[in-house]
Formats: sequence, C-alpha cells, structure tokens
Amino acid sequence: MRKINVGLLGCGTVGTGVAKILIENKDVIRSRVGADLNLKYVADIEMQRDRGIRFDDGVFINDAYKVVDDPDIDIIIEMIGGEGVAKDLILRAIDNGKQVVTANKALLAVHGNAIFKAAMEQGVDLAFEASVGGCMPIIKSLRESLVGNHIKSMAGILNGTCNYILSRSTDDGSSFEAVLAEAQKKGFTEADPTLDIEGVDTAHKLAILTSLAYGMEINFKDIYIEGIANIAPMDIDFAGQFGYKIKLLAISKDVGNAVDARVHPTMIPFDNPLSSVGGVLNAITISGDAIGNMMLYGYGAGMMPTASAVVGDIVDLARNLLTGSSGRVPLLSYQMNNISKIPVIPVDEITTHYYFRFSALDRPGVLSKISGILGDYEISIKSVHQKGRKTKGFVPIVMLTHLAKEAGVKKALSKIFNLDVVSDKPVLIRIEDENQED
Repeated sequence: MRKINVGLLGCGTVGTGVAKILIENKDVIRSRVGADLNLKYVADIEMQRDRGIRFDDGVFINDAYKVVDDPDIDIIIEMIGGEGVAKDLILRAIDNGKQVVTANKALLAVHGNAIFKAAMEQGVDLAFEASVGGCMPIIKSLRESLVGNHIKSMAGILNGTCNYILSRSTDDGSSFEAVLAEAQKKGFTEADPTLDIEGVDTAHKLAILTSLAYGMEINFKDIYIEGIANIAPMDIDFAGQFGYKIKLLAISKDVGNAVDARVHPTMIPFDNPLSSVGGVLNAITISGDAIGNMMLYGYGAGMMPTASAVVGDIVDLARNLLTGSSGRVPLLSYQMNNISKIPVIPVDEITTHYYFRFSALDRPGVLSKISGILGDYEISIKSVHQKGRKTKGFVPIVMLTHLAKEAGVKKALSKIFNLDVVSDKPVLIRIEDENQED
C-alpha cells in the first residue's frame, strides 16, 4: 500500500486536533483512502508543552523549513496562522512542488490572489475548507456541488464569538462587556478578541466566499466592516419587539457588474432560519438559480470540528496524488482565465431598510424636527415608537424605515446628531427582511 507523507506546521489548538485524528483514526482513514497517511513531521516552536499526544521519536521538531524542504513530504499542512512566516512557508512548499492544506483565512483574504497564482503555475493543489465555517463544507459546496448554479446571494453567521455574545445578550439582556468577559473565560475567543468583535475575521471569510461564488479576484480591502461593540441590550430588546433578532452577518449579493459585500450587525426576522442559530454555532444561507435557497449549519471553530475539515482536505489531496489528478477542481472554483476584477460596491450605494434609535428631549416638536430632516434626504418612515423615559429629560425614539439609500441615511443622521434636542449619537442597524414592503 502506498505511503503518503504529511508534514504539519504548527501544533496549537487545531494543529493538535489534526494530529490526533491522523494518529488515532489512522486505520479508518487508510481503509477509506487506500493509502497510509504518515505523519512524518510535526513542527512547532513550543517543544515542551503537553498536547496529550504521543509522537514517535523524531516526529516532533522545531524547524518548519526542514519540513517544507524534505523531498519525501507530499502534503504540507499549515496551521501556524497569521500573514508572516505562514506565507513564506506556504510559498516555499508550493515552490517545492508540494500539495498544501491551510485554514488561514486572514492570509488567503489578504494574499490569496498571489498564493493561488503560484499554486496554479506550479501545478499543485491548495485546499482550504477549514478557513471558512469550520466543519461546514461551504468551500466544497461552492467549488463542486453548486457549479451548475449562478449564485445570487449569500448571508452567513461566520464568527462564533460574536454569535455567542449576541445570543447571550438576547437571552438574558447581558451587556456586551459582561458577555465578552464570559466568552474569554470559557475559551470561546482569543486573548485579544479584536478581530472577532470588530468583524474583521468575518470579512476575511466573506472575501474568500465572494471569490468562489462570483468568479472574482479576492477583494478583502473593499468589504465594508462594522463590528458588534456598539450593540446595546436596549436595541436587542427593541428588535425582539419588532419581530427581529440581531446577528453579525456576512452579506454578499450579485448586483450585475458588481458585488455587494459587507459585514455588520443586522436585524433579521424570526422566520429567517439564521435567527435560530445560537451560541458559538455558524451557519450560511446560499441562494442560487437552480437550488433556490439552502443552508449549512455547524461548529465554525474549535479543535476537533475544524481539524475534521482539515483532515477532509488532506484526504482530498491524497486521493488526487493516488490518481494523478492534481488540478481537477479549480482552486477558486472558476478557471483562472475566467477570474476577473469585479468591483465591490461602496456601502454608501446600497439600499436597504433601517432601524434608528435617537435619544431625544421629551418635549413637543422634537419628533417633527427629526422626521423633517429624514424627509429632506428621501428617507420614508415606516413606523415610530417612543418608549418610556430612560434618563432624565431624554427618551428613546425608535424608527423603522422603508427602503433608503445608505449615503442619504448617513448624512441625515449626522445632521440629526447636531440638533440641540438630541443627546447621543444616533444608532443605526440595517435590516434584511425579504417580507418587508419597500
């Protein structure tokens, strides 16, 4: 039976899970692949940390370059993360003619165009299922299962940390700060959660998905990003009264000669299947001309769910090696000569429904001033709700709008903020509701 040698770079949380599966499930993998996947090297700079795995002598080393330069290694698994040494090692592995597996969404979102080009030119495969959605097979679905579809749109919950925070705040009204501290204590987020809560991690994943869905170069820099730090329990409560939940959504739509791609807190109705996705789970809905609507759902992070996706990629590449079929599936779903620079429309050009909350003086004429400014910018109000007084002299005024253009909304809210009868910066949350009338 053929032996396929594998080298693992990075043995942190997910890397450890990959090693565990390759070692503990070696027999079942062999029976399914028809080859022996041999974990020849594991490279990590932390040599002494106990990972709960017993490696054979000589397997665990601290020199990643020795692994990528070993002529007997067939597949390199990059689990280091980041955009520094990981990029150098992947490009060196590609240059050495090795197949590569990575879960590094930040690297692919920022440098993916160059990395995929290098892999194509060298004639090697690069698999990256675990870079988006953990164990959800979204990459395989877009690259293989849905190739007969024009993808119309996608909307996803792609960050477990943000989903946990918003879910807990929805369930019991806890503040953002309290739930974030709880998530850190439970290990649901990194020591520095900035990339999660500011939406950057979600945008990295969306950049990859939009490329696969629409045949465009990866374009992370033009995606609009807004995080969840400013979502207050009051807004979550109001959303529930109107029949909505607030989720941090990655939204992507084919709008003809451009793509609408953005990440921000979004109100979605209770009957949207994404509204029921709670805790650290991820989910994504996809709309295609042939399939209609479909949804994938599962754990988007964690040692074993993510490691499972990585091992699935390793097996795919092993099967390609056994059949001599490298390059059978285009790396970015489309043939390279059919990938183009499709622009991402600026967020100011989008048109959607909005939720506004103003903290205004409780006296006659205030509402008419606010409504007048909104009217000046062609923003039509669907409903107005004035709630009980929260702070001395000021009350929250909540409005839902009909379709409005983002550019006008921002100008109007800026003007309203400058009114002497408004105390705080107005709150804006976009609404995605297919059932809402224009």
